Amino acid sequence: MDERKVSKDLGALRLAVIVYVLILGAKLGAYLMTGVLALLAEALHTLSDVFISGFLWIAVAYSRRQADRQHPFGYGRAQNVAALIAATLFISFTSLELYREAIPRLLHPEAGAYANLWLAIAVVVASMIAAAVPLLKLWAQRPLGSAARAQLLELFNDELGLVAALVASLAIAWGYPIVDPIASIAVATLIAWNAIALLRENSSFLLGRSPGPEFLQRVESAALSVPGVLGVRNLRAEYVGPDTVHAGIIVELAPELTVQEADRIASEVHRRVHDEAHPGYCFVQVAPRADAARGSPSHAQ
Repeated sequence: MDERKVSKDLGALRLAVIVYVLILGAKLGAYLMTGVLALLAEALHTLSDVFISGFLWIAVAYSRRQADRQHPFGYGRAQNVAALIAATLFISFTSLELYREAIPRLLHPEAGAYANLWLAIAVVVASMIAAAVPLLKLWAQRPLGSAARAQLLELFNDELGLVAALVASLAIAWGYPIVDPIASIAVATLIAWNAIALLRENSSFLLGRSPGPEFLQRVESAALSVPGVLGVRNLRAEYVGPDTVHAGIIVELAPELTVQEADRIASEVHRRVHDEAHPGYCFVQVAPRADAARGSPSHAQ
């Protein structure tokens, strides 16, 4: 695991939590003083952000633990688990709560009572500026771990939601209160859509997602470049963390080689695979090539 990248992710997540706490207080106060539903929607959104970002922060710190007997490939998947929980909370808490608040107001827009709209606009603009700070920090330090990517997605959601709240506040000031619940529903739909994408991505990692054919080809080419390797088979690889891959390969050797020669070749294969493909873990097994004397080698994965 890249410790420098993890440390940067932790710093960005910590900054996000601090910003969210400040924004939450501002949004709740502005909603109580203005009655703009979109501000309540954004306050609820931010409340969930406080818990979710804190949870992602803890998950990134937990993922730094070294491999042990119970988790021989480390704890990197903790970030994927955290991202799944975050996505579930986006849908079950934030989106559903926004729909519950917005739909009745959409049917009866005249029921809203608004005041101090200048305050709503000022708070929304200030929140947009504040949320942009951790967003730009995360954007600048890509690539990111799974938890940090989830946080980046949520910060992007925040900015779009704040744009909707700004539009709603301006529309109310101009005499169109129905825009307020419409903006809230748009925010809820956006959150749910992005959460589903987050669920799909991280589920695939936890189910043993392959790094793809290009990575497998690099591993195969590196192994075949070692003198004495006649073929490869049973090449498999999967993510065991946000940027850590576990690869396994069987290299076929001439059956007359000694154990010492076979071990030397396996060690060289291991070195070249790490140099060319950079897996976090690579296990190399050797096996005799049964047809070595009968024809040219075939390469199997």
